[in-house]
Amino acid sequence: MSDEVPEPDRLDGAPHPRETRQLFGQDAAEAAFLSAHASGRLPHAWLITGPRGIGKATFAWRAARFLLATPEADGGLFGAPPPPATLAVDPDLAVARHVRALTHPGLFLLRRSWDTERKKMRAQIVVDDMRQMKGFFGLSAADGGRRIVIIDDADEMNPNAANALLKLLEEPPPGAVLFLISHQPFRLLPTIRSRCRVLRLQTLGPDDLDRALAGAGGQTGTANATSMAELAGGSVGAALQLTAQGGLDLYADIVGLMGTLPRMSRPRAIALCEVAAGRASEVRFDLTVTLIDLFLARLARTGTTGAPPPEATPGEAAILQRLAPHQGVARAWADCAQTLGNRARRGKAVNLDPAALLMDMVLKIDETAGTLAPR
Repeated sequence: MSDEVPEPDRLDGAPHPRETRQLFGQDAAEAAFLSAHASGRLPHAWLITGPRGIGKATFAWRAARFLLATPEADGGLFGAPPPPATLAVDPDLAVARHVRALTHPGLFLLRRSWDTERKKMRAQIVVDDMRQMKGFFGLSAADGGRRIVIIDDADEMNPNAANALLKLLEEPPPGAVLFLISHQPFRLLPTIRSRCRVLRLQTLGPDDLDRALAGAGGQTGTANATSMAELAGGSVGAALQLTAQGGLDLYADIVGLMGTLPRMSRPRAIALCEVAAGRASEVRFDLTVTLIDLFLARLARTGTTGAPPPEATPGEAAILQRLAPHQGVARAWADCAQTLGNRARRGKAVNLDPAALLMDMVLKIDETAGTLAPR
């Protein structure tokens, strides 16, 4: 692919899923796929679901390489070989090299395409993209074997593209196997979902997340593993973004500020808000809003369950318990989070000053803490 055209399915600062050699924390999904393969009745369409960043695309590419590298068993003179125990494929094999280079004739990647007129990525997968996939199936397979399609991601199809895919799923070409990656499968047509084998991948625990981060070149270490797993929600993609943007330190600053409630420290509030000042700090502003929302969600969870979640930064548990000691305050913190989320979206839409918008948010939190404090 030209250097001038971005890949919409590549996360900044991380290898593309087709270049990722190992998959962590998804042994159950891999075993389910291998079992279906060994049965000789491999479904022609797989819907790979779960939260963002947990390895869905990596799994799809891993399974695609496996199918392209594994000939269909015909019994042979000495009977069928034992079923493979893993989806791993030697990265030095020609098939693996061709998959990495997107030059394998049996593989088609469907994703948002480049709009040559507007010089930017299209916002959706359009029906013209689906026509290219139809053309791919119209070509004769080089080896008479499987044809693999990866759709990353299926949530981005517009209605016409979705209807075109449905027709293909209703009458799949011989040897076709489609992998639909979906973060929000409820957005897909029910008829599409019903024609796929659903495989839901799991969020990663601290150890698996740490290993996956190491494979993607992110910050690792047992001291940060639990904190990163908590903040990232078990998502490698979210963890990479947190690592690149200093998310652990920023969350510690937010928790430290919240520890001064209900009489919030103005100097600490100003210091937190000033990091989002200026148009060049949009990424920092978005991360700060996300982490404030996460803290409020953890507050509500603490009040609801009566116990704080595992600490994402030292001292957090005591602050959560003090600010949300019982169920009676959980709803107030949940409502506060919803109100502030709406304010942030509206403020950003009309280009309000990010620092002023953040200050308004933290003052609202201080006000809420004041109304909930024992008198």
